[in-house]
This record gives sequence, C-alpha cells and structure tokens, in this order.
Amino acid sequence: MGQLISGLNLRPGDSTVVPELGFDLENAKPSNEELQLYNKLSSILVKPGPALLHLLKTYVPASEQIRDAIAKPTPENEAKAWDAVSPTVDMLRDIYDYSNDLKDNLPKLLSVLCQGDVSKNLERNQGLAKLFAELLDFIFEFDHLKMRSPTLQNDFSYYRRMLQRGRYSDHPIDENVSDLRSAMIEDDQANHISLFIAYPTPMLKCIIDITIQFVNKNRLQKSVGDWLVALWATCFNTISKKRNQTYSSTGNISAFCMKVMVASIILYDHIDPNGAFYKNSPINIKHSVKIIQTITVTNNNVSNNSRDDYTATNLLSALKYNSKHLNDDSTPKNVKNLVLAT
Repeated sequence: MGQLISGLNLRPGDSTVVPELGFDLENAKPSNEELQLYNKLSSILVKPGPALLHLLKTYVPASEQIRDAIAKPTPENEAKAWDAVSPTVDMLRDIYDYSNDLKDNLPKLLSVLCQGDVSKNLERNQGLAKLFAELLDFIFEFDHLKMRSPTLQNDFSYYRRMLQRGRYSDHPIDENVSDLRSAMIEDDQANHISLFIAYPTPMLKCIIDITIQFVNKNRLQKSVGDWLVALWATCFNTISKKRNQTYSSTGNISAFCMKVMVASIILYDHIDPNGAFYKNSPINIKHSVKIIQTITVTNNNVSNNSRDDYTATNLLSALKYNSKHLNDDSTPKNVKNLVLAT
C-alpha cells in the first residue's frame, strides 16, 4: 500500500485514471496498535447503528391520533395522541444523542487518518479506515430511511406544542431542578432536535459540518481530501472487480462500497474549494456514475425496502441533491448532464 498517495497525485486533467491503491477494504482489520481506539470508536460510532436503523424501520406514525386530538381536543384524545407520539420522541432523542456523540468522536477518527502522512496512516490504521467507511454506510442508510418517514416532523411538532402548553413531560423529575428550569431544558432540547430533523438528510449534514469544522480548525483540507479520494478509489475498484461475479459472493460488499463511494464524493465536494466535479478533480465522476448505473445490486432474498437503499436511482439522487458544486460554472457540461439526467 506504499503507492497510496503517489497513486493519488494525478496529472492535471488526467480524468481517466482511477488509482489502484492496494487497500483491501473488504478484509481490513484493526492492528494491535489501533485496537484500543478502534474498539472505543466502534462502540460509539458504529455499534449503535443497527439499533437506530431498526427504530426508523419500525417507526409508526401518529397522524391519526394527532388529527383526532386537534379536531376534538378532549383529554382522552390528547392522551391517546401523546401516547402515540411518545415512542417517536424517545427515538428522536436517541438519534440526536448519537449525533452529539458523532460530533465529539469523529474528529478523533479524522485526526488518526488525516494528520501527518496520510499514506502511512492508512497502512497503520486499516481497521480505523474501514470503521470510517462503515460510518458513511450507516449515514447513507439512516438518511434514506429518514426521507421515507415524512411524518416524523409532524409527530414531533405535536409533541412540542403539548410541551409548550405545559401539559405533558415524560422526563423524570429531578428534585434539585425547579419546574421552570426543567421545562426550559426540555424545551431547549426539543428545539435542537427539531432543527436536526428539519433537514432531509440530517446525518449527512452532521458529518459534513463536523468534517468542515475539522478541516478549518486544523488546516488539513488537502490531507482530508486525499483520504476521501483514497476511499472513493478503493470503493470504485472493489465494485469494478466484482461486477462479473455472482451476488451471493459480492452483493453485500458491492452495495456497501457503492454507498460509501457516493458519500465520500459528497464529502469531498463540500471540503474542497473546487469541489468534486470540476475538470481537474482527482475524482472521476463519469466513471462513478456509469458504474452505479451498471452495477445496481439486487438480492431476491431480501425485502424491497432493503434493496431500495442502493438502487441506482437512490444513489445518484443522493449525489445530485447533496452536492455543493455540481451546478458551478466550472463543472463540465457533460458531467453535469450525466448526473442531472439520472
């Protein structure tokens, strides 16, 4: 893997190259040196993922109960509506708490991967590199599910209205905190949660904001950019090598790599001043779009909802609607048309 960064030093305008980096993302494991940090960050950033995704998948809207409570605001109807939205409120608190953990711990991961010699960092920290990829995979899936749950905001808005009326609170009473202070704390948290879920892709926005702040604070735009290009190239080459193999042996890793590839392009587009789409970009957008269009993974043994996460339409829509520089004048027309046509 010593050729990693040299492989990224592409000649200006050499848009046909996708560097082969020799990084085996599929089989990467943490070394003894990184194991302690890996276990800590994995427990905070990766292990909560399946439970949070399950909460979203099993979310039940409270639209009917809220509608009845608004149309006929009797104590009985309001109690039914409250009981219906309470599980959603608990879920959103867990999700928001996770986003705060992300803010606290993602910079630690970026520091290991991006400070100093990025090539040596990746050689020494392959487990942490894969952990970052797993984080992007979770974020892609989370936001996909969130966008398919438009009633979340309506449910939470009803909770906030009831909270502001002082009718309900499901927080345990702290005898050392006054009722007014407790109400202020709960209302402040509700405001933050409301702002968080207002975005169509809240987790992606969260990781973009954290990464931009990290880049600006540490002046590591080039190093973080190199890392994201390395991740993009690794995912692209993994998909390309497995395109002619059967699903049973490649489906999961291909789907994983496609989501991570798209997320890494979006992140790069936000942290690089020129973005990911301009002529001399080290990321080959045309190759990326074409491989997504031709390698849509399907698995007849899973539900349609599971397959939806990584269809070409969803992957390319994420790229189209979450990019920063796609519509810039510097973006070649053929690249812009290719992405926008999807």
